[in-house]
Amino acid sequence: MPSFRHRTKTGINVNVNVKDEFAGADFSRSGKPKIGFVMKNQEIEYPLSTRPGDGEVLEVAEGVLWVRMPIPIPGLDYINLYLLEDDDGWTMVDSGLNTPKIRELWESIFAAHLKGKPVTRLICTHFHPDHMGQAGWITKRWDIPLTMTFGEWTFGRMLYLEAQEETPEFVIDFYASVGFDAEMMERVKSRGHNHFRQIMSTVPMGFERISDGDILTIGRRNWQVMVGKGHSPEHACLYSKADGILISGDQVLPRITPHIGIYPAEPLANPLKKFIESIDMLVKLPRDTLILPAHNDVFTGLHNQLDYYKTHHEDRLNRLLGACDSPQSALDLLPVLFDRELDEGDRSMGVAEGLAHCHYLIGEGRLERLKDTDGIWKFRRRGAAHLAVA
Repeated sequence: MPSFRHRTKTGINVNVNVKDEFAGADFSRSGKPKIGFVMKNQEIEYPLSTRPGDGEVLEVAEGVLWVRMPIPIPGLDYINLYLLEDDDGWTMVDSGLNTPKIRELWESIFAAHLKGKPVTRLICTHFHPDHMGQAGWITKRWDIPLTMTFGEWTFGRMLYLEAQEETPEFVIDFYASVGFDAEMMERVKSRGHNHFRQIMSTVPMGFERISDGDILTIGRRNWQVMVGKGHSPEHACLYSKADGILISGDQVLPRITPHIGIYPAEPLANPLKKFIESIDMLVKLPRDTLILPAHNDVFTGLHNQLDYYKTHHEDRLNRLLGACDSPQSALDLLPVLFDRELDEGDRSMGVAEGLAHCHYLIGEGRLERLKDTDGIWKFRRRGAAHLAVA
């Protein structure tokens, strides 16, 4: 196990309510979960006795610094970002949300912890704004390229460019088809379609592509790019075989499950299938791999965590299947998936997760999708048509 060294912040005032900087911002469509399934009875361990505070870093292995930044997302509160020391500079892994406070914290870290060397590369694991939000500022600040997978940069760039004040018809049609009532639809129409752009600095016009299997040499380490899917289109994880370290981003998290959802841009997608395929890829890594996640704490117990993900989703799939002897909308199925009542913001995320599970069952041939006379999509277990008629 590597040694851990704590480095302190440098006199910066961090007593700011970050939520105030995003008053009125809607995170429910930004790709980042406001809800998640809290995990119980996990057989995972947290080997560190401490964590970095705002404006601090913790060295989890030689030349690997853990940075922790606040985010105004209920249930998460912080994001983990990483600095990897190279011979002539530093590689940043993810950037944090686009707030003045985050930029201030970064400047304090740049001044105190880079040993006089510049940042030479920014790698964003995926396009979600807590990971990519400062990409425009950082790449301009250091005159460096943005490094991402093609799918993540393309999706992020598309969302940034398509921002508009009015909600597009395809978004309205999507939420009407899942069963939103008149009040919920009015909220969809009134919130517009510029949430992503509001919480980004910019999305750079160009980037350097990384792909699954690529090897990035950073300092003395070779990091293999492992592309996971489901939570986002082509999520980049970084694996150092020699050190047994995986920078997992949001692909593998402790305490909560990664959000897997269906959204208007790709209404017939099957992201849960992609996510389960990614589990099968990651489970080939050694059991004692040290996981550096994007949220919560550094941990070990990768195989147990991946096994839990499979068990968790199998349970939800079986619940949905059992509830679909008669046609059910995604909204109807929320009480089947969630053991608590969801507020309006969480309901959108819950519907997205419910759709992902329904689409997986359709792909498996166990569920069918029907449209009722009101144009609402309903889901019914295959072979249950006689029950619906009765």
